[in-house]
Amino acid sequence: MAAPTPDPVYPDFSALYTHILTLLPPLTPPTKPTSPALTAKISALSLHPTLETALHILNNDLPSAHFLVRHMQSPPAYEGMFLHGILHRIEGDYDNARAWYSNVKDSEVFHHAWHGGEEQARGFIDRIEGFVKSKESDEVTLKESLREIKAVVDFCREKFGDGEMRDASEAFVRNDEKHQKMSEDMVSGGKGFRKF
Repeated sequence: MAAPTPDPVYPDFSALYTHILTLLPPLTPPTKPTSPALTAKISALSLHPTLETALHILNNDLPSAHFLVRHMQSPPAYEGMFLHGILHRIEGDYDNARAWYSNVKDSEVFHHAWHGGEEQARGFIDRIEGFVKSKESDEVTLKESLREIKAVVDFCREKFGDGEMRDASEAFVRNDEKHQKMSEDMVSGGKGFRKF
């Protein structure tokens, strides 16, 4: 009898990121994480929350990513706000994605990902929406989805580093009144992506 294959070890961000980029990039709403075993491994790295969010998104673990971005949905957390938009784009909530993209359109991270600005990004969301409605394969759009999130990851690595961050509280922001009300409605008012 053969010995069981050992569970892969990812000692740092680079190792896990290299592996996760070999998985199919997110484009449409997944039914479950690509690799459920990676959820705990991602969290165990204790990264800056934007990098942890991006890894969860790349693993198609949208609930874990959404948990984190809800703590980064007001300025000056533009990176988390942008990831929130990407998350809604993947969920298929295109109007909400467009709203988040619009909220960060003047930020450095957005311009790092979208050199052509908001118009180029909105065109991308429109293409994805059309792709989903037509149910036709689109390799170019899939590559663009991966390029976008890699650009956000590169920006966040440069800005925050990719080492361990034991206390992430400084990355989280207090929601403004508008976003606080929206969060409360999502949790208690039945208006969220998931019912609680």
